[in-house]
Amino acid sequence: MDIVKDIFVFLIGLCWGSFLNVCIYRLPKGISIICPASSCPNCGAKISLFDNIPLLSYILLKGRCRSCGMRISLVYPTVETLTGLIFFLIWRKFGLSIDAFLYALFCSLLIVISFIDIQYKIIPDLLSLGGAGGGLLASLGLSGITFWDSLLGLFLGGGILFIVAYGYYKLRKIEGMGGGDIKLLGMIGSWLGYKSIVQVLLIGSVAGILVGLPMILIKKDRYFQIPFGPFLSGAAIFVLFLDLVHLKISLF
Repeated sequence: MDIVKDIFVFLIGLCWGSFLNVCIYRLPKGISIICPASSCPNCGAKISLFDNIPLLSYILLKGRCRSCGMRISLVYPTVETLTGLIFFLIWRKFGLSIDAFLYALFCSLLIVISFIDIQYKIIPDLLSLGGAGGGLLASLGLSGITFWDSLLGLFLGGGILFIVAYGYYKLRKIEGMGGGDIKLLGMIGSWLGYKSIVQVLLIGSVAGILVGLPMILIKKDRYFQIPFGPFLSGAAIFVLFLDLVHLKISLF
């Protein structure tokens, strides 16, 4: 009954995605992710358990608060659905294992970082630096990399982007990349190992250009800021699932 297990894992992902929404909303504001209970940001009405069912409540409420009718952001069902799908893919790839549990945490970090970066243009150190430390610890339990792969990935990932950012600043005298992106790539390296850095940076950069250039043209602003975090995060998840780290295309 694989389909029952698949559905169960997807539902767990939906529920976990609901918690990630709490993190995305509260962490940048400095609010505890444990309390108080969830409430409407417009009218302050407490959200009942029935109205807090992942994805289903959004559909039944037609995307609006039951109390004041304010439209609920699409971010909520998007994060829940995305987390459910990623949990499903992790389950399919790694089965019931330590790798599955650890990579679920890693992908959760990337989801929270991405949506915070999109909305606030920041990547909290709590997530990037804390995630990097978590990656070093996780390497002790992951089957795909060693602690030294993780440590080298941390310094190589952060180092490459630091050199790029520093060089850009020296040439243009303006900041072209935030420190959060530098720490994020270091964090990704700590989870996926040093061999992942080139692929993640290449895929993330190409995706960023394909999305960013049209947006700059539409906005008619060459200095329009586009967060790089979601592209690095998406590239990391892409590399994780497609085993690009193990293909013989690495420069290392």
